Amino acid sequence: MKKEEIKIHRISKDRFYKEHPQSPLTPSQKERFERLEYFDYNPELVFTLELNRYDDPEVVTMETSDNRIRDYYRIGYFDFEVDGQPARLHVYQDTQNSDYYFIPFRDSTSGKETYGAGRYVEVEKLRDGRFLLDFNMAYNPYCAYNSRYSCPIPLAENTLKVPIKAGEKNYPDPEY
Repeated sequence: MKKEEIKIHRISKDRFYKEHPQSPLTPSQKERFERLEYFDYNPELVFTLELNRYDDPEVVTMETSDNRIRDYYRIGYFDFEVDGQPARLHVYQDTQNSDYYFIPFRDSTSGKETYGAGRYVEVEKLRDGRFLLDFNMAYNPYCAYNSRYSCPIPLAENTLKVPIKAGEKNYPDPEY
């Protein structure tokens, strides 16, 4: 997404969190809610990448924030660079929805500027077969806001040493 599209998306998301009945915020959080915090748009953290596909994707189990488990296919990985440092993230696919590509990750901002358990970013498959990975769209799972949600926790293999200073920051008002 372009900078202006990201801005519009963030305004819309804030409205959803403040007003919508399916918002992850509790009624008391909605009363205090003004907006989510984000890093400034960072064009250096937008990538068009080839997916290094595994010949035989395996099912991996991710623990969730409420001690349940969820299964995903580990279908491949992306290699890229952030500030001259190599980075690799594995891509997962929902076992029930083959069109949904999912990257839960942690980075060196986790637990400081961003949610400690990690963030998520979805990727878009492009017409030419490559994928768009835009960290400006990285977001906190709903369990960052309150504990009634069950969120997959990123596997250790998706922990980056580099900071991803894009997307959503930590939410300062969880109710748990």
